[in-house]
Amino acid sequence: MNEKIVPEQRGGEDSSSSVTAKSATAAASASSASMTLASAALESHRATTITTASTTLAPVEHVHPSSSSSQSASAPASASSYQEKQPMLNATDMRELREIKQLLWGDNVREDVFKRWSQGFEFSKVEPSALVQKQGGPCAVIAPVQAYLLKIIIMDLPGIKLSEISPDKSQNLLIQALCDILKNCRAPRYRIVHLLRRRGNATEAGSPKKSSPAGEEGSAPAGQAAGSSEEVEEAAEATPASVSKLSQALQLDQDLHEEVSPDEFHERLHTLHFKDIESVARYYMENYGQLAHTYGVLLFMYSVFLTKGSELVAADISDTSEPLIHSTYGYGGQSLINLMLTGRAVAHVWDNEQDVGGLKLRGICEQSDIGFITLMEEMRYCTVGSFFKNPRYPVWVMGSDTHLTVLFSNEKRLVSPETPSETGRRIFKSYDPEGNNFISTTMLREVLVALNLVSEPAYVALMQKRLDPENLGIILLNAFMDEFFPLESRSTPDTFELMHYNGIPGSNENNKVRYYCGTAILLEGDLKSVCTSNPMVTCLQTKWPNIEINWHDGHMPSLN
Repeated sequence: MNEKIVPEQRGGEDSSSSVTAKSATAAASASSASMTLASAALESHRATTITTASTTLAPVEHVHPSSSSSQSASAPASASSYQEKQPMLNATDMRELREIKQLLWGDNVREDVFKRWSQGFEFSKVEPSALVQKQGGPCAVIAPVQAYLLKIIIMDLPGIKLSEISPDKSQNLLIQALCDILKNCRAPRYRIVHLLRRRGNATEAGSPKKSSPAGEEGSAPAGQAAGSSEEVEEAAEATPASVSKLSQALQLDQDLHEEVSPDEFHERLHTLHFKDIESVARYYMENYGQLAHTYGVLLFMYSVFLTKGSELVAADISDTSEPLIHSTYGYGGQSLINLMLTGRAVAHVWDNEQDVGGLKLRGICEQSDIGFITLMEEMRYCTVGSFFKNPRYPVWVMGSDTHLTVLFSNEKRLVSPETPSETGRRIFKSYDPEGNNFISTTMLREVLVALNLVSEPAYVALMQKRLDPENLGIILLNAFMDEFFPLESRSTPDTFELMHYNGIPGSNENNKVRYYCGTAILLEGDLKSVCTSNPMVTCLQTKWPNIEINWHDGHMPSLN
């Protein structure tokens, strides 16, 4: 995606027709391929394909109003067609938004926790590409977004000075990062959630108005009669220029910084549907206020969940009885973090599946674009797998017991392919979860099988005697490496620069969010220095066991 995010595209023309009330039902069915959801408001515009739909998370009783079958005989066919097709999609989105609300918050949304999450995407005044987190909680969204933003800078803008990035460029980078996260959901369409102002009750909003086509397009009620969702998508094409007009038709809120209650927030949620990510980027460019206003972070989080689909999210989560946002402390759970990083809401950070007491618990199934390391691994609360520790790009979200921050580097060799000796070391250590640098002699065959080395029983027995000559029942890591990988090499450089981001102003020097740089050194050998008073180094050692780091300017970044 380039500097402008999306190029101009041209397509065909929207078509519209007028039929009498007597033939409206038949005409709606026959013309579904040529009509668009926006045709009542946007009849003569040229099209690129942007699929749009208006949805409101209204109370259940508003889903099937009794008046749906008693339309005015003088209503134009385009409005009638819209009202017959649109509600099915409305009802689907409404149901999923209710399910997502339940997954995130549980039975009740605590107002104090909701307020902590109520913030937009806002950049630091001293670090133009660094997002600011105003209170504890939304780091589960903000940190992954920051990580993807930094990934784009590292890969697409090599050599750029971070302090010289312009505000417009930062906004552009933010939108690219959001689109990357949405693409990870691998969905056939993108369902973007935004906040609308309600005017009058649902029935009034749903009545076809003769004042303007735009009013007709944006005022259909949620949950009226039926058509398939496929019919809705095929019929819902609008032009790029029409997105802003559609926003007006949908009564976009002009006072984007007002605070509302959790109930009112959820009642005012609507969705727009897009068939391609370029159209999503264009929408965000033209409606940047939806990202920057008081609920920008929440709206994007809901967009990711809805694009993924509530059923798929629930299927990924191993335990849906607990909300993904802690009801007391407000922090996001691992499933939420994983969804933002990988597009899958699994609850664990190990590789693939693990059998725990007969239960198959799913972890990360492939190498991630962004990595994840956590202090909780050193505390033995979890085991982070290779897919997270060795991402495609040199960017890692770092977890403490209360907060998420981001570690990154311009040194691309940190994520270069593993050498055979590095693979051997990693596999050996996967059978040494305690970090003792030895394994049981009986595990040798499993290690050899995992490395695709000779594993015949006679050969394994020979190697057991050779690697454990004193018959102690253990095989040391160094002995294993000397035997099978005598010419050990590694792709990671001995010294490299690391940078750290913490979005909470109070965790930064002078309460100003900025990046901190340090020089890392990888010591020889496998012994690591244990420094419980330095959580930063302790967390880094879960990725590089023999690392030491000297932070420039004498400031030690905080994980909290």
